[in-house]
Amino acid sequence: QVQFVESGRGLVQPGGSLRLSCAASGSTARLITAAWYRQAPGKQRELVASITREGGTDYADSVKGRFTISRDNAKNTVYLQMNRLKPEDTAVYYCNADPPLIPAFGSWGQGTQVTVSS
Repeated sequence: QVQFVESGRGLVQPGGSLRLSCAASGSTARLITAAWYRQAPGKQRELVASITREGGTDYADSVKGRFTISRDNAKNTVYLQMNRLKPEDTAVYYCNADPPLIPAFGSWGQGTQVTVSS
C-alpha cells in the first residue's frame, strides 16, 4: 500500500513562492502518475497538477504558468513549486495518484497547509 507524507506548509504574501514535497512509500510508488490536490475551506478537493512516471505534466487552468510539478523517482518524491501565489491558492494540499488510489492500494496523507495572505 502506498502512503503519502506532504511537507512544506507555510504562510506567504501574495506574489510569493513556496515549494511543497511529497514522500511516497510502498512498492508501487514509482509506477503511478502522481498528482497534487488541494481543498479550500467549504470546497471540494480539486486536482491541481499531475505528472506521469515519464515526466509528462498537466495542470489545472487556475495554476498554469505559476505552478510546476516535478518528481524524483529515485527518491519516490514529488514536488510542487508554487510561484506568484494568490489568496485563492489558500488550501490544504495533498498528494496522491491520478486518479487517487483506492483504499486497498493507498491512503491520503494529512496534507500540508498553504496560506496566502498579506
